[in-house]
Amino acid sequence: MTRPDRPPPDRLTLLSLGLLAVLAVLLLLPLLGVARPPVWLFAALLLVRLGIQVLRARQDPRLRRPASWVLDIALIGLLLWVSQHPAGS
Repeated sequence: MTRPDRPPPDRLTLLSLGLLAVLAVLLLLPLLGVARPPVWLFAALLLVRLGIQVLRARQDPRLRRPASWVLDIALIGLLLWVSQHPAGS
């Protein structure tokens, strides 16, 4: 059985995957004994990724996922709220 030929991923897709890889590494750093990155960094990277998702959806209407965007915005808002109101203070 042969695979159908697919075009290679575009730049925005590769950039989005790269941002996810950076986020994964940043989340693993505390487990490796490295200092925990600031919460705003995670929120900023997620916000950039959300912008890339919207740009990709403008190019291809099949990629429009407004429910996913709302969930991303809620997660970013929660991260920013937690950074302003840390536990135990």
